[in-house]
Amino acid sequence: MAATSLLPKSIPYFLTNPHSLPSTTTTTSKLSFLNPPHDQQQCCTKRPNLQTVHLKKKKNPWLDPFDDGIDPDMEYGTLFTDGKQDEDPRPPDNPDNPYGFLKFPKAFNVEIAGLALKVRGDVRRCCCLVAGGVYENLLFFPTIQLIKDRYPGVQVDVVASPRGKQTYEMNKNVRWADAYDLDDDFPEPRVYTDFVGILKNRYYDMVLSTKLAGIGHASFIFMTSAEHKASYVYPNVNSVGAGLFLSETFTAETTNLSDGGYHMYNQMVDWLGKPFRSLTRQPLPPLKYSLSKKIKEVVEAKYRNAGAERGKYVVIHGIESDSQASMQSRGDTDSLLPLRLWAKIAKGIRDLTPVFVIPHERERENVEDIVGYDASIVFITTPAQLAALINDSAGLIATNTAAIQLATAREKPSIGLFCSEEKAKIFVPDAEEKRCTIIASKTGKLIDIDVEAVKNAIKFVNVSLALV
Repeated sequence: MAATSLLPKSIPYFLTNPHSLPSTTTTTSKLSFLNPPHDQQQCCTKRPNLQTVHLKKKKNPWLDPFDDGIDPDMEYGTLFTDGKQDEDPRPPDNPDNPYGFLKFPKAFNVEIAGLALKVRGDVRRCCCLVAGGVYENLLFFPTIQLIKDRYPGVQVDVVASPRGKQTYEMNKNVRWADAYDLDDDFPEPRVYTDFVGILKNRYYDMVLSTKLAGIGHASFIFMTSAEHKASYVYPNVNSVGAGLFLSETFTAETTNLSDGGYHMYNQMVDWLGKPFRSLTRQPLPPLKYSLSKKIKEVVEAKYRNAGAERGKYVVIHGIESDSQASMQSRGDTDSLLPLRLWAKIAKGIRDLTPVFVIPHERERENVEDIVGYDASIVFITTPAQLAALINDSAGLIATNTAAIQLATAREKPSIGLFCSEEKAKIFVPDAEEKRCTIIASKTGKLIDIDVEAVKNAIKFVNVSLALV
């Protein structure tokens, strides 16, 4: 990209972009020295407005109030104008070179990277700032896969909270995952400036953020010097000024983005997968994750020590606790059940062993006192280990935690307990196709859920679980 700065600058950019001029001066775009005759072969194309190339909705008025959209008379050449970007081949290493001068970074070609970025909007490096915990980062997996499909060869990095960073142990599409608390409104100056330098030195082409941005977070993204800067913004007065520093904004419906459930990132997904010239809309892939062999071995040792066997136990997740490892959705305070209700539900399980997942060791004594000292208890705090436990099980009974998403992604038989039917439809759409049985409370409070209805659902699912 450094080579682009050595190109001759014959005509200033503000002259070649008629959209940046007022409507009264648009006649200058018809001058001969700006538009060569059509009978002459054009060796290059006019530089399009990157935002109008990537958008079809209303422009951000903060960027250019005189931009009316894509120019219908815009003409393009043949170089980097259509189709998806190509994955650059990595130059072979020279084994005889002791200094490693030929070890170029992957997907980096200094001669053409800048030109393709400007003409076609290629993205070679993308950074995703994902706010929230395990639940929010897990539901961001389909968006990462969409980015990989839309921009072949792109390198995706993620910045998340320390708890959310654990999720990317299950995602092979992420190159680096950095821990940084995006929800901290008053970070330490040394940490803030250091992290801005880290992101800036990686030369990202695109930076995406799911944190609701005001002028402070928008300036943080602006200082990364990325070409495309997109973020969610507040739906209220707190978003004032954020559009000055961002090339694309998504206005959240509420101040808590997690209220959108499974499709909480639908606005960003719609923007990333939009049609582009001859390319059709990029579909959003389903939620998928991968598990390493080492994690499977560790988890297998845990549930075998608890007295369970592979394929012959049911995972119970969502025990009421103040631990951060409960993996709830952000802002959902009514998604955990007291242990006494779980004990009643566990009595309805036949021919299979109920395995209670505790987020903290202090809960072990409570489970033994209420359920019994012969109860199978597994202590798990990371989402990868929880996914491995569900993967080896016969099924799952859980509240609105990350466990229900991990089970539906692998199409494991599951029973989801929700405080209302509306919330169940938001967080688990198409539950029947995902082999998930929804039990919702009739009063709007999870503690009032009908235990007998849960037991009847267990009896209905027991046949398929026993076959598994």
